[in-house]
Amino acid sequence: MTVWKTSRRNFFAHKGRMALSAVAVLLSVAFVCGTLVFTDTMNTTFDKLFAATSADVTVSPKAAGEVDELPENGKPVSLPAAAVERAGKADGVKTAEGAVSSMSVTVVDSHNENMGSSTGAPTIAGNWTQNELRSMEITSGHAPRGPTEVMVDAGTADKHHLKIGDELRTIAVTGDIRARISGIASFKVTNPGAAVVYLDTATAQVKLLGKPDVFTHISVTAKPGVSDEQLKKNVAAALGDSAAYKLQTQQEAADSNKDSMGSSLDVMKYAMLGFAGIAFLVGIFLIVNTFSMLVAQRTREIGLMRAIGSSRKQVNRSVLIESLFLGFVGSVLGVGAGIGVAVGLMKLMNSMGMNLSTEDLTIAWTTPVLGLVLGVIVTVVAAYVPARRAGKISPMAALRDAGTPADGRAGRIRAAIGLVLTLAGGAALLAATRADKSGEGSLFLGVGVVFTLIGFIVIGPLLAGFVVRVLSTVVLRMFGPVGRMAERNALRNPRRTGATGAALMIGLALVACLSVVGSSMVASLTEELDKSVGADFIVQPSGNRQPIVPQAAKALEAAPGVEHVTDYKVVDAKLTAPDGSTEDKVLAAVEPTYRDDVRRETVSGKLADAYGKDAMSVGDAYATRHKIEVGDRITVAFKDGETAKLKVAAITSDDTNVDKGAMYTNVTTAETYVPADKMPKNMIMFAKAQDGKEKEAYAALKDALAPYPQYTVQNQADFKQDLKDQMGNLLNIVYGLLALAIIVAVLGVVNTLALSVVERTREIGLMRAIGLSRRQLRRMIRLESVVIALFGALLGLGLGMGWGTAAQKLLALEGIGVLEIPWPTILTVFVGSALVGLFAALVPAFRAGRMNVLNAIATD
Repeated sequence: MTVWKTSRRNFFAHKGRMALSAVAVLLSVAFVCGTLVFTDTMNTTFDKLFAATSADVTVSPKAAGEVDELPENGKPVSLPAAAVERAGKADGVKTAEGAVSSMSVTVVDSHNENMGSSTGAPTIAGNWTQNELRSMEITSGHAPRGPTEVMVDAGTADKHHLKIGDELRTIAVTGDIRARISGIASFKVTNPGAAVVYLDTATAQVKLLGKPDVFTHISVTAKPGVSDEQLKKNVAAALGDSAAYKLQTQQEAADSNKDSMGSSLDVMKYAMLGFAGIAFLVGIFLIVNTFSMLVAQRTREIGLMRAIGSSRKQVNRSVLIESLFLGFVGSVLGVGAGIGVAVGLMKLMNSMGMNLSTEDLTIAWTTPVLGLVLGVIVTVVAAYVPARRAGKISPMAALRDAGTPADGRAGRIRAAIGLVLTLAGGAALLAATRADKSGEGSLFLGVGVVFTLIGFIVIGPLLAGFVVRVLSTVVLRMFGPVGRMAERNALRNPRRTGATGAALMIGLALVACLSVVGSSMVASLTEELDKSVGADFIVQPSGNRQPIVPQAAKALEAAPGVEHVTDYKVVDAKLTAPDGSTEDKVLAAVEPTYRDDVRRETVSGKLADAYGKDAMSVGDAYATRHKIEVGDRITVAFKDGETAKLKVAAITSDDTNVDKGAMYTNVTTAETYVPADKMPKNMIMFAKAQDGKEKEAYAALKDALAPYPQYTVQNQADFKQDLKDQMGNLLNIVYGLLALAIIVAVLGVVNTLALSVVERTREIGLMRAIGLSRRQLRRMIRLESVVIALFGALLGLGLGMGWGTAAQKLLALEGIGVLEIPWPTILTVFVGSALVGLFAALVPAFRAGRMNVLNAIATD
């Protein structure tokens, strides 16, 4: 009980000094809990949507893919209308409705503005059935009654200011569908952002599926008292052909849809939790520093406790109980803040076009429990070393001043361990750069990153002595005596400086590493484009994956000033090599002009011959693996088509980033064996301008695609800039997530300075008494903060560039052969670190400047 009271008294006596450590715990726990609540809410949203839209039993073609899989020919797999009649006659069936649904569409308004989501949510077109009433209700107008009418969901109508009577154009592979809005339907559950339009059944069949009397699926409703499982068995028996149909109960359909969404949500969830883990790691340094300094400041107090009979265990336990208080308070506040973070993320996603409702806010009981347990455990573990140090304080310490010379020396054993770890990590990184296989190299890279990070953390106090002196020579000496005092303060306790700098080092190391990798990827791909791409223009879908519809392809071919336009289709096939092995592969079915649009080196044979009748090319890795030579024949079973024996006319080099491993054949060859209605549409197209008419051709191609906003025309400069922008956006997201760890590190600098000011109260009073002005005192503390921040930045950026360089050398095996150090980014971060140091010192410097000189001198 005495230990408990003592711990509680000490905690509340120093609550101000522990506040920033509590904020670090709060931020880390908030990010973890916010991530869990946010992803759980998204899961709940999709669960409710899928449950509401699924019929009691859904019948679909066996060949239908996953919910987010778009057909390559632009038309979903269908089943005959006769199947609806057979399903309706099964025992226990109340109703059986044929439904049409396609995501291979783009919907535009009268101003040619795309009505689709900007967040990747699909645009869905289909027919209105009674099953839709499970999830939607018509709130204005009526359902479409003919080919000139269309109904739209309320979310899309509100977002794009649509009203009844407005014209919409639905672009499908079979042609454009022009219709006026006859009704608006609202979702009864949250729609995450999909744009939905409804056509009458006959129009949907012909325009979306290409022929009448077919459907994409059948929605079957059970009579009262009939279970979904029993209904499924009855419908299966009525349909008969089990190989042609896939039957799912409402729960099975919802689970299937959920699984298809789950992988992307899991990636988001674990990525965000990973960044939260980094913030926790940084927070550990803050907590260690806080308790180390508090223990040092209370040396005499602890010595007195030992002198009057407190045991080592009691002192140790007292410090751990204080950390328990800190962890609990920070975690409780963090759980509450986490809910706020989740709501903030939902608002952010809503502003970007994704609809998430707070009505679906989901807080599982495991979320606050995990936040509390994690926050408390991390805090107590971080305080363990300072607690042990407190337990070792001798009763004789009561006779000495707080803080001992031993506190300022980094142990030789620690330095030796740090050097060994750093050298071992460096050797592993070197091994990664010399690996012949990416799998082996990745293992070395991971070991190298971990060992060098731990090594730098351990060796931080030793590095502080050298690096701070170098930085001080450049940065502080110009400030005269004040600068020298700031340098000595930073060097007074290398262990403290090392730990504070290490907290900042971790986040900046990751920033530098990812910057190097990202810049190297962009530089490598840009170099490869310059070397390999001969086409002047590239046409591809923008923001969705709808294949290039035939009407858009014809418009491109008719554009003036264009020498040629090249089709590029992706055909699925099963290949049987001469050695008898079988693999599922994709063939690039292209026109002969493609060899001018994208230059590929050949190992043997001529690529031009691969575009001959019943001929193809293969990559050298595939050829080596199956001992294939030019002249051999490969059995190709085309998906939804016939089987052919194609002659290998060329073997291409896989030493490229563009079309690595691609197998080419002529479009005409593919069309010979694949029925016209099953033949995939273009997923990308290339164009070459007539000599001297590049500008005219560029403008003509853009004009040709003006009615089709789902596609973009890019010249090579546009394509490279788009590549840079995509990489830049990805890195900005990562930097934003890393900002949490950097904020925690900044709090560490603030806390270190604040506690250091308290520790040096008497010293500051004496300096003020002998003539140091308030301005000089504040400047001294700010300079100390700047040099500590620059120390952490120098270590972090150096370490990160080392990681990034090793990663690029490893990625060179995958074609990322150009190493580019983004010096502007590195220098910006370094200078920004100095500003961070200035910002972190504002409050501690202000408080130091306001000290009463006499009271400070009298402090014991």
